[in-house]
Amino acid sequence: MTSRRVLAAISGGVDSSVAVALLCRQGYDCAGVFMITHDRFEPAMEDAEKVCRQLGIPFYVLDLRPRFEQILDYFCDTYLQGKTPNPCVLCNRIIKFGLVWDFAREHGADFLATGHYARIDCRNGQYGLYQAFNTAKDQSYVLSMIRQEMLSKILLPMAEQASKEDTRQTAQRFGLHTHNKEDSQEICFIPDNDYASVLLHRRPKAFQPGPIVDTAGRLLGQHEGIYRYTIGQRRGLRIALGKPAYVVRIAPSIHTVVLGSREELYSLRLLAEQVNWLIEPPAQPFRSLVKIRYNHSGAWAAVTPLSPDTAEVVFDEPVSAVTPGQAAVFYLPAEPTLQVAGGGWIEQAMRE
Repeated sequence: MTSRRVLAAISGGVDSSVAVALLCRQGYDCAGVFMITHDRFEPAMEDAEKVCRQLGIPFYVLDLRPRFEQILDYFCDTYLQGKTPNPCVLCNRIIKFGLVWDFAREHGADFLATGHYARIDCRNGQYGLYQAFNTAKDQSYVLSMIRQEMLSKILLPMAEQASKEDTRQTAQRFGLHTHNKEDSQEICFIPDNDYASVLLHRRPKAFQPGPIVDTAGRLLGQHEGIYRYTIGQRRGLRIALGKPAYVVRIAPSIHTVVLGSREELYSLRLLAEQVNWLIEPPAQPFRSLVKIRYNHSGAWAAVTPLSPDTAEVVFDEPVSAVTPGQAAVFYLPAEPTLQVAGGGWIEQAMRE
């Protein structure tokens, strides 16, 4: 048993509800905090507050809407650059494990807890981030950019949950009303997931029409804004070529979308920038399983640090749809699950 104080981020969903309930059962002195990220927050906040009442713990509300301007700017600007943003990765670094941690310390907390499915272990005196035991639910990818020094301050009690059904049954055993609440599919800072309206308001240039061409430069049609497209996209192209076509490149400077064959989607190398290391920064190339998107199973590669915050990845075999703007996350072999060595933003994909 311990009396150490934990501030737990509670979204009003079942995962964060179970996370704080498990910590209470383990004897931690818990409090919950709900983050306001957009103007339609009341239903989720009511669920979060009810969970804290059911558990008999204090409840705080932290209005982060002004600070989410930074996330919104990143989100919109990434589309303007012809890239595909991953706001969860950035939010975890800047907001959850940055600003919310500052709030936690101000309120006397020793730890910050979330409902992420991942593990933090201390081995040989070093804290590391590892995949959850349920690798199908693992969320270590979106935690890859948090600062290494934060690892010792984070509690992730969902690491050992076997499945989502197991989580719901656990919530029911604790008497939490969220046990049957549906998972949200929304981006947490965009009401109703209407990101097009946010873009139109903040970056109308993203709606500038332009040409759709093939890799030889032949005009195939017109588009209504590059924000509608991402590398690897096949559906919704509205182009009839008589054969499958995919988005293989986006050229934002000329507002052009380039289509090609499935074979033209493959890349052998990528350049990652703003790399964040969760291990001692390596000086030499190393072998890694590299994930290029959240639901990617990973591909083996050689990772070569080029500077303290850039790295080149050379895959053993070409990988499809390497997408600038997404994170490349480097995993090392470990038992019983892989360890996150670090991650960086994909700046460029190269076929050779």
